Amino acid sequence: MKAGILALQGAFREHREVLDALGVETVEVRIPADLSALDALVIPGGESTTMNRLLDTSGLRAPLHERLRDGLPVLGTCAGLIVLAHEVLDGRPDQAPLDAIDCTVRRNAYGTQVQSVDVHGLPGGPFPGVFIRAPVVEAVGPTVEILAEHGGHPVLCRSGPVWVTTFHPELSGDLRIHQAFLGAQT
Repeated sequence: MKAGILALQGAFREHREVLDALGVETVEVRIPADLSALDALVIPGGESTTMNRLLDTSGLRAPLHERLRDGLPVLGTCAGLIVLAHEVLDGRPDQAPLDAIDCTVRRNAYGTQVQSVDVHGLPGGPFPGVFIRAPVVEAVGPTVEILAEHGGHPVLCRSGPVWVTTFHPELSGDLRIHQAFLGAQT
């Protein structure tokens, strides 16, 4: 498997360390040509409005949108969720999400905190969720499966090949979410 990590801004190095630990061939995606021949993509946490602008200035928005529409599996964490969402509340007026998963999210809903979250179907018990100014999922559409909740809100969801978390699994020291995402693609 060859996985890309959107490496424009944010926690892409931390995701690369997780993928390296899992033995996955990894490419840092910065230009449209980097999207070719990928089996999966990770969109990391960071600052969603900055990522939004960088998708445009790098020329990645249209080719990424096309690859997602064609079924490229993607894991979006924190700001990655915001980038992939259907609708962003409290975003900038020019913030245009990719509409890859039917979620409505609100930016910066959680402060810095570490919590355990129970992830449905994930062996090994609770997962250490690291929430850093994380978005909250306000609503999901009928095609979205909620895999974990915290405080009554979804924190890990999937819809087909699109997986999203409000927290940072790459900062937890626990590889299980990345393993589950990658395992679902094989």
